[in-house]
Amino acid sequence: MKDPFRAYRKCAFIAVRQTIGTQRRHNPEPPSTTPVFSNTLKRITSRLARRLVLLLPLVLTGHAHGEELPAALDASLTRAGIPRTAVAVLVQDVDGGPALLEHRSTQAMNPASVMKLVTAFAALDQLGPAFSWTTRISSATDASPRREVLPGDLFITGGGDPRLSRERLWLLLRDLRAQGIRRIAGDVITDRSFFRLPPHDPGAFDRRPLRPYNVGPDALNVDYGAVSVRFRPSSDGVGAVIDPLPTGLSLNSHIRRVGNGSCGDPTAQLSATTSVAGNGDTNLSIEGNLPLACTEAFDWNFAPLPPEQLFEGLFRSLWRELGGELDGRFRDGRTPPDARLLAESRSSSLPEVLRDMNKWSNNVIARTLLATLGATAEPGEDSPTAGARRVVRSLSANGIDTEQLVIENGAGLSRIERITARSLGQLLVAAWRSRTMPELIASLPIAGIDGTASKRLTDSPARGSAHVKTGTLDGVRSLAGYVLARNGHRYAVVLLINHPNASAGRDSQDAVLEWVANR
Repeated sequence: MKDPFRAYRKCAFIAVRQTIGTQRRHNPEPPSTTPVFSNTLKRITSRLARRLVLLLPLVLTGHAHGEELPAALDASLTRAGIPRTAVAVLVQDVDGGPALLEHRSTQAMNPASVMKLVTAFAALDQLGPAFSWTTRISSATDASPRREVLPGDLFITGGGDPRLSRERLWLLLRDLRAQGIRRIAGDVITDRSFFRLPPHDPGAFDRRPLRPYNVGPDALNVDYGAVSVRFRPSSDGVGAVIDPLPTGLSLNSHIRRVGNGSCGDPTAQLSATTSVAGNGDTNLSIEGNLPLACTEAFDWNFAPLPPEQLFEGLFRSLWRELGGELDGRFRDGRTPPDARLLAESRSSSLPEVLRDMNKWSNNVIARTLLATLGATAEPGEDSPTAGARRVVRSLSANGIDTEQLVIENGAGLSRIERITARSLGQLLVAAWRSRTMPELIASLPIAGIDGTASKRLTDSPARGSAHVKTGTLDGVRSLAGYVLARNGHRYAVVLLINHPNASAGRDSQDAVLEWVANR
């Protein structure tokens, strides 16, 4: 404020005007006697005093109510070189009332992985807590097994299960073998029509196409579209293995044991590349150095194959391990409406899937969930786009402002997704009052306890009091969730930072959580 006394003068003027106006309404004649004039002054003085008391914090701090940042947060932002104009904050009691803290809450900002809260809320609201995904294996009605041979084609219908694993695929194929089928004489036809998906480039976001977080959705994704390489250091070198190794993928490891430094991150000096051999197989090559101090086995996950090739490769490998044979080839197609069901695998329920998505910030689950919302609401339409429309409808119906909401993939792995702190706060309060509140909160990491927040506030009295989703991208640091304060109240807490120095904002997140927890 340039002139704090201007506020005093304005307040005094309003008080005098309102008091004299009231006096005139009750006494049309102008005050002419000393007692009346004296009483008027007393009323003016009393009203002016009350207004100045309300105005005093504004004059002394230069902030409106609810906008003054806590000292610890303000200091941490200063240390990190993050201006207040790059920050949005909202702290709101879930039981209602004015915001405890609100700063730039209507400014649309990139939320990074906090966007998963939006996807999770809409999924619980629209699909319900009992929703699950199903993968089916069928045959033509006239193709009955004879002498362990299925004479026709085998149909695999993908239901978009985001947690379909190689173990569950093995069990599915084992059920098939248990029906007396050893040899498939026809083709294996994969039906991915549940989703209608635009082309996906796994290297488009950050030019790291082998990173599992860049895998796109698919109706028949296995193991989130990734393979796990197990490295076993020894005095002679480093062994590397993928088990089971998908058909069509080979692994070459050229790792040197050098250096006397500490182990730290064993993958820090390693790199991976892929190449395609003359027969069409994909080769995954791992090269680099591993410090001698690294003696324990470790895993490193990669996405060297597109989802459709990974599914085929694992199917062939597992079917062969089970003693099965396949005469035909893999091809895409549609399952006949009258196909005879041979085996099926049903996923765990939606709340369990959300735990994996939010506890460990799984982008593939979030992308698949958004596509599922679209596919179940608008079959035949672009699934992610239809899913985004359904999310907007869900939020709007629950009184959440969506005017500035931008959804690209529902995972937060995006440069264009946007939401305001106020909208996130409204979502958290609406979720708290919803029938599926326990399922959503149970999916969130607990500060100092588990998930991506397991190392937050570990030495703080606030440990275990915050259920929060965090997000990190280059230039983005975000946090949203619930904090139980010492006063017994639970608060919805949102902190969004969009700035080149955002990576230094971890202390700012902790400062907000501790400030709320210690109330």
